[in-house]
Amino acid sequence: MKRRLDLGCGLNKAPGSIGVDWNRDAIGTDVIGNLNHPLPFPDCSFDEVRAVHVIEHVDDILRTIAEIHRIARVGGRLHLVTPHYTDSSSWRDPTHRWHLNSYSFRYWTTRGLHHERNWYTRLEVREVSSHVELARLWKCLGFQWLVNRFEWFRRFWEQYLCFIIRGKQMEFTFEVVKS
Repeated sequence: MKRRLDLGCGLNKAPGSIGVDWNRDAIGTDVIGNLNHPLPFPDCSFDEVRAVHVIEHVDDILRTIAEIHRIARVGGRLHLVTPHYTDSSSWRDPTHRWHLNSYSFRYWTTRGLHHERNWYTRLEVREVSSHVELARLWKCLGFQWLVNRFEWFRRFWEQYLCFIIRGKQMEFTFEVVKS
């Protein structure tokens, strides 16, 4: 049986998972925990770790990803959802400390086409999938399909068009790699 962890579960804990949240009043929270501190789980404890609209709130993304990497098993999956930095929700919430784009998490990918230099950590994940959601108008006009279908178009969009054709949120799935 797969062990699943839902970080920052709040009121929407994924079925069949262990829910971690700092808010004691959140229904479904199994473990009270602060993602800015080590989590109370042994190494390699989970097959799947989910963090939906959580990573943008932490004090130190490098430390948080390292902690998630520590508690995930080799080959485990990490599912992240976060606002795109051009969406107003990224800036509207005063507890958001990070404003991220669709390439931010490639910092931890050290193999393959999408390698970005990671100077401050040795941990590694492999990108399994990424999806950028755009506002409904741009989705209807086909821009969302282009951004998600063609790597060259995504890079062009991020560099030149994203403040006109704004992103909403991004979803990523990574596989944990350990040597």
